[in-house]
Amino acid sequence: MPETCAALKLIPLVFVRPGELRAAEWSEIEFDKALWTIPAPKTKTKRIPHLVYLPPQAVGILRQLQELTGDGEFLFPSVRSRLRCMSENTINAALRRLGFSKDEMCGHGFRASASSIMNESGLWNPDAIERQLAHIDNDSIRRAYARAEFWDERVRMMAWWADKCDELRRGGEIIPLRA
Repeated sequence: MPETCAALKLIPLVFVRPGELRAAEWSEIEFDKALWTIPAPKTKTKRIPHLVYLPPQAVGILRQLQELTGDGEFLFPSVRSRLRCMSENTINAALRRLGFSKDEMCGHGFRASASSIMNESGLWNPDAIERQLAHIDNDSIRRAYARAEFWDERVRMMAWWADKCDELRRGGEIIPLRA
């Protein structure tokens, strides 16, 4: 399915939660701003909308996907009904068909990969990375006062990350996990 291929290309670039990706709606995408606004009710915390900068690579994927599903509500409609979004099993099932065991990779794993590589690069403020992951600080005092969005840094970081994904796809160095 071309929609599943598009999802597998997009999720590493934007590293949102798989449920947010599969339930994405065209009304949430602003091509002119390269922005995806995930409404608060669709986020894990359901507290605030999550803003996702769309690097050029992601916009390209979305433009191609728009030709397939742009006449409907969902970016990734269900194969059974265009009135529903893609099944929660689709991304993981596609990863299994590609040869990844459930111990090796899952849809949610792209978030851990992105976070690990960004943090290890030393280029980005860890708070900006956490904000891009839509994580909420466990410290209630810090959470009450630390409301920075780090938007400019997140835009630069997402562009860097998309370029890094391109590099890895071309055969860049992959550092295996340590046992």
